[in-house]
Amino acid sequence: SHSAGALPVDLTAANADLAVGCGYKYLNGGPGAPAFAFVAGRHQAALDQPLSGWMGHARPFDFATAYAPAAGTDRLLCGTPPVLSLAALDAALEVWDQVDMAAVRAKSMALTTLFADLVPRRVPELVLASPRDAMARGSQVSFRHPQGYAIVQALIARGVIGDFRAPDLLRFGFAPLYLRHVDVWDAVAHLGAVMQHREWDRPAFQQRAAVT
Repeated sequence: SHSAGALPVDLTAANADLAVGCGYKYLNGGPGAPAFAFVAGRHQAALDQPLSGWMGHARPFDFATAYAPAAGTDRLLCGTPPVLSLAALDAALEVWDQVDMAAVRAKSMALTTLFADLVPRRVPELVLASPRDAMARGSQVSFRHPQGYAIVQALIARGVIGDFRAPDLLRFGFAPLYLRHVDVWDAVAHLGAVMQHREWDRPAFQQRAAVT
């Protein structure tokens, strides 16, 4: 989920058995985008899918009472897929046919490094929680602060969308395809203003919602 679309991944070369991911993060499929799965070829014939469904049947339009799994990864399908969500993801994936993943990774590291460098200068009370070395992190940067949740809410009100993870993490993702370096500078400026004026201390930003 946090690798696809952010850095080069070669599951076959890594000798991976199974992998799952989502289409809504760096692949830009939007909320509700379908997930995806990888099954090494050596496992596909014997793979047992516990959530067997009509679309994963070898001959779905035979309407047989006994279940026979489809060949390969098709057996992972369950019911009818969300067609509108698939259409949105399909359009998003078309962009990736013309993208050099090495260039994506390079820009990702440049954006995250800039953010990790600028925030401590502007807001020294935030503590870097992500690795300092860009090669040791993905396309996101996290900082720690006791008022992390409220700070994130104040930033969202300013149009800077991050998220919070308990107990004290402010998490910021960087989508290299469309985020610019100037966006990083602007985000840090907003973060500085939130802290300088204690905007996070407003009662509305202190109330925890279900989604953080």
